[in-house]
Amino acid sequence: MMDSRAILHMDLDTFFVSCERLQDSSLENKPILIGGTSGRGVVASCSYEARKYGVHSAMPMKMARDRCPEAIVLKGDSMLYSKYSQMVGEIIKEAAPVYEIASIDEFYLDLTGMDKFFGCLKYASELRTKIIRETGLPISFGLSQNKTVSKIATGEAKPNNQIRIDLGTEKEFLSPLSVRKIPMVGLKTFQTLCEMGIRRINTVQNMPIQMMEGALGQNGVAIWKKANGIDMSPVVQYNKQKSISSERTFDKDTIDVTRLKSILVAMVESLILQLRRENKVCACITVKIRYSDFDTKTLQKKVPYTAADHEILPIVAGLFDKLYNRRVLVRLIGLRFSELVQGSHQFSLFEDSPKLTSLYQSMDHIRDRFGDRAVMRASGMEIKSMSRMNPFNGKNQQTDGTF
Repeated sequence: MMDSRAILHMDLDTFFVSCERLQDSSLENKPILIGGTSGRGVVASCSYEARKYGVHSAMPMKMARDRCPEAIVLKGDSMLYSKYSQMVGEIIKEAAPVYEIASIDEFYLDLTGMDKFFGCLKYASELRTKIIRETGLPISFGLSQNKTVSKIATGEAKPNNQIRIDLGTEKEFLSPLSVRKIPMVGLKTFQTLCEMGIRRINTVQNMPIQMMEGALGQNGVAIWKKANGIDMSPVVQYNKQKSISSERTFDKDTIDVTRLKSILVAMVESLILQLRRENKVCACITVKIRYSDFDTKTLQKKVPYTAADHEILPIVAGLFDKLYNRRVLVRLIGLRFSELVQGSHQFSLFEDSPKLTSLYQSMDHIRDRFGDRAVMRASGMEIKSMSRMNPFNGKNQQTDGTF
C-alpha cells in the first residue's frame, strides 16, 4: 500500500525575493540579496541572478557583496513574507486532503487515493497553476511515492517548474546526484562523506548498509535508505494549535515589579524552548495581569514569525510596561504565544549572525541534557522552577520543578 502513495512536495522559488518583486517590479531580472545589512549579517535569500556569482543563503553578507558588488541589498520584511505564506497555505488547505507545513515556503501534500497516479500529476499541476495565478509567486513541485524523493525532485525542477518521478525509477533518478542533495546531509556530514570518497548518491546505493552504519551510526542507515529512495515517513496532517501559555497565581499578592519582570523572563524562556523543540514559531504575543481586585487586563502584539528569545523578550517587557499602570497589588501574571505555525525559520533571517544561531542551538542542547534551567538569563534566575509539562503533548519534561 505504501508503494502506491502519491506525495507532493511544493516549494516557493526564491520566496523572499519573489515577494519583494511583487512589491517592486523594477527588481525583476536583477541580482538581489536579502538579509542582515550590518557587518555581521548573513544572506537569508538571494535571486538566481546573484547565485551566478557564487552567492548562497547563510553566506556572510559582506562576502556576498564582495562577490556580487552590483547586487541590490534589501533588509527583508518578515510580515510581508508571512502574509504571502499564509495566502499559499490557504489555497493548499482547500485543495489537499492531508497537508503538512514544512516551513514558511515549503509544503507536503498526500494525494494518495484521490485518483490514479497520473491523475495526481494533473491535479498537482492545476494546483500549482492556481497558486501562481492567485498569488503571483513562482512555485515548483516534485511528485513521487515518498517525501524524500519528492523534495529532491523539487530541487531539480527549479526554477518554477515541476517533475514527477515514476514508481520504480527512484534509484535511477537519485543515482547521479550529489549526496548533498539528500535532505538530512548538512555541510559537516557532506565533508565526512567526501573524506570517505563518497560524493554521488550512486556510491551510497552500491554500499552495504552495514558499512554506512559503521561509519555514521544510525544517521548512516538513514542516509542509505534515502539514497535508495526508501522513506515511509507520513505527511503529518497540519493541525493548528492556536496558542501555548503560562500563568502564575501568587499565594500573596505582590507589587514587586522586579519580581514580576523576572517571572515573565522565565516564562518567555520556557515557552520559547517548547516552540523550538516542536519546530514552531509564533506571530502573536499576549501579556496578562490580574490585580488583587480581580480586574484582569491583557495586551497583545503581532510580530513576524519567530521563536527567538532576544526578539520576544523586549516585546514582552514593552507590553508589561504599558499594561501595568495601576500600581496596585497583582494576583496573577501570564504570557501567551499564539498564531503558531510549523517552521524552521526560528531566528531572524535578516540580522542574526551564525554565531547567535549556534548559541541558541548550544543552549537548547544543554537544557535537553541537564534540565531546562541549566542555562538561564540572569534576569530570570529568581524563579527557581519551571513547568514540567510540554504544552504540545501534555507530557512531563525532565526539569527541576513546577510553577
